[in-house]
Amino acid sequence: MSDDGSQNGPMEDLDAATGIDPKLLEILVCPLTKGPLQYDPKAQELISQQARLAYPIREGIPIMLVDEARSIDD
Repeated sequence: MSDDGSQNGPMEDLDAATGIDPKLLEILVCPLTKGPLQYDPKAQELISQQARLAYPIREGIPIMLVDEARSIDD
């Protein structure tokens, strides 16, 4: 049992599909614009509409480097 009385261990706090803590996804922002990110579970990416970039998620770890992001084309 955790300090807050819940019975969730560290692994139960992870999103089953991504292995990413949902709380982490809530606080991450684009490193370029500091704007919000949208999670794309199918592509395993975090999308910055403002920067027109998609940051990859590899092995459950968001890679928040502009050099690693791909450009988004409409």
